[in-house]
Amino acid sequence: MVAEKETLSLSKCPDKMPKRTKLLAQQPLPVHQPHPLVSEGFTVKAMMKNSVVRGPPTAGAFKERPTKPTAFRKFYERGDFPIALEHDSKGNKIAWKVEIEKLDYHHYLPLFFDGLCEMTFPYEFFARQGIHDMLEHGGNKILPVIPQLIIPIKNALNLRNRQVICVTLKVLQHLVVSAEMVGEALVPYYRQILPILNIFKNMNATHSGFIMAYKPRSIGDLHSIIPSPSLPTP
Repeated sequence: MVAEKETLSLSKCPDKMPKRTKLLAQQPLPVHQPHPLVSEGFTVKAMMKNSVVRGPPTAGAFKERPTKPTAFRKFYERGDFPIALEHDSKGNKIAWKVEIEKLDYHHYLPLFFDGLCEMTFPYEFFARQGIHDMLEHGGNKILPVIPQLIIPIKNALNLRNRQVICVTLKVLQHLVVSAEMVGEALVPYYRQILPILNIFKNMNATHSGFIMAYKPRSIGDLHSIIPSPSLPTP
């Protein structure tokens, strides 16, 4: 009787009835994913299941090389060059203390070409302007010095600096027209000069925000910078 009364009272008061909890489906535990193992190619680790092969490093063909102290800067700081800076209404220019025609080209011209690697004032100004002045007044003294100019030209191009490359190309352009047979004399040294130019042949003047300081000239426009000498007809 007591049990029947309890059931009747619970049926009349449903709030007092015990609540039934729903059994939720048990979620599977997350599977731990191991981190991929980065390894070098062609190694034992590269054959493992959870291994990712690291790609090859960049070749750095276009990366600029650091500059080294030049002989031109050393000679300039010692005061061994007969030059001085002159200011006029048109800008800066070199005041030569001796006549350019009387200079020893075997000694001075390679030193000025060595200054093509310079990128700070006043070294870069004296080196580049000095080269153009000497090529303008050199005449027959230029051709015998060609073998001594190849290494400085190669060193300047190897810096892979856009500005230095363009300035060096302008110097080469002036060099081949400065005297007779200079273009032909450069042919044996094309193997040392052209590989670097071949890397940058498809670049234009505004690459990486660079604009040439002289006339608009693209790095890739190489065919007009170093004209091929005419070959003798058989």
